[in-house]
Amino acid sequence: MSTRTIDYTISLLLLIGLVACTAATRGPDAPTTAPLLAGTSQSSTDLDLVTEQLVYVPAYSDIFYNADGQTVDLAITLSVRNTDLLHSIIITTIDYYNTEGTLVRSYIDEPVALGPLASSHVVVDPRDESGGVGANFLVAWGAEALVHEPVVEAVMISAAGQQGLSLISPGRVISQTRTLP
Repeated sequence: MSTRTIDYTISLLLLIGLVACTAATRGPDAPTTAPLLAGTSQSSTDLDLVTEQLVYVPAYSDIFYNADGQTVDLAITLSVRNTDLLHSIIITTIDYYNTEGTLVRSYIDEPVALGPLASSHVVVDPRDESGGVGANFLVAWGAEALVHEPVVEAVMISAAGQQGLSLISPGRVISQTRTLP
């Protein structure tokens, strides 16, 4: 084996080790949530909403994997996708609740506009066990024109070793209002 091949192999192994050490050193102070990433802030006093919905989205921050009560921690991505080709939707609330139905946190302080076909999301870190097995989100949205309903869903994943687990949980409309012109 040539010296160049050995140097290349050693460099590759050091790089892999460095990446592995960096990922493992994320401490408990690491953020447990990511902010709402897409959309523009909208003043609530400027809104003239003609349609509104409240969407319930079941989620799981952990899930049982045996009868002994052992759980697997899951990362949750709540995704809100505007399916309308022409009009924006306005997200007015994204609230995260735990198994007991207690509000854990609110993700937005003021309405956020999502343009046509835009999407946005929030992430709950797998180390954040505040939601529990019965976690859920309430997402309120509206629009200033009649629009196609957005897709609101939670995607949960876990990857440990060589095993992976993923679930998708669609939102369900629990309240709706429409103002006729």
